[in-house]
Amino acid sequence: MFGFGQLIDILKKDPKKIVFTEGTDPRILEASSRLLAGTFLKPILIGNVDEVKKAAEEAGFNINGATIIDPLTYDKMDEMVEMFCELRKSKGVTPEQARETLKAANYFGTMLVKMGEADSLLGGATYSTADTVRPALQLIKTKPGNKIVSSCFIMVRPGATGENEVLAMADCAINIKPSEDDLVEIASETADCAKIFGVDPKIAFLSYSTFGSGKGEDVDKMRNACEKAKAARPDLAIEGELQFDAAVSPRVARTKCPNSEVAGYANTFIFPDINAGNIGYKIAQRLGNFEAYGPILLGLNAPVNDLSRGCNAGEVYSMAIITAALA
Repeated sequence: MFGFGQLIDILKKDPKKIVFTEGTDPRILEASSRLLAGTFLKPILIGNVDEVKKAAEEAGFNINGATIIDPLTYDKMDEMVEMFCELRKSKGVTPEQARETLKAANYFGTMLVKMGEADSLLGGATYSTADTVRPALQLIKTKPGNKIVSSCFIMVRPGATGENEVLAMADCAINIKPSEDDLVEIASETADCAKIFGVDPKIAFLSYSTFGSGKGEDVDKMRNACEKAKAARPDLAIEGELQFDAAVSPRVARTKCPNSEVAGYANTFIFPDINAGNIGYKIAQRLGNFEAYGPILLGLNAPVNDLSRGCNAGEVYSMAIITAALA
């Protein structure tokens, strides 16, 4: 099962470049120093070159080998402005407006990914999720066939046999009240993400009802979404609607849904809304002793991820590896 060594092995075979939008932040600098020592992922730090170097020196981190780019002196800014205007032409953005917007590290960093100067981006150590997601939606945009950006958390804890136990949970961070069709997309993207982490996805559409034991429009939504997901992805093992105990306990599943191949053994959980998802993953994290990696943004044309403003350098390092591996 999943260990970071697997992702690092992937990156060693095909090293990637990752943009950090907050180049002077000590947590970013510490994580960049660790990444540079590993030689499998090259950081691109956004900020004034002298200020980034000074911040690294004062904090005692070696960032030799990192690329530092200042939006105010970037030699390809004219090319970037032209592409930005083309991407935002429906909004009537002028070159002057584009140049002003691109002074902001989140927009500038996202355009580096769009232009192919970097493979992925990690931001949000000092600003909101919205300020990471908005530029990505506007510039990188969703993959063909996708209508939304969603997110999942990869939950990891040591197992009794020595192998890590790995679960995927979605959507716990982005979509507040997803529709049936949104849930189908969330399930599909989450399953594909889970595979990267060594999970053979067994997907449960969660509810307060198991196979009609409860009634209500929220139950109907999860049941209908499950059926649509089965039709859209016949290659995946999907079941629903299921209560959480039926999804994870073989004993309960034998009573409530004895003929299901997923019930009792689910490892990929689709929640009905952000309330349930956010509460659910935090219960697993705080009471179940799972490490929570995410939110991992899904559905974009290139990997862009958001950090918690309360993150530490270790979390930055982990999320950088995850983000780059998605590329």
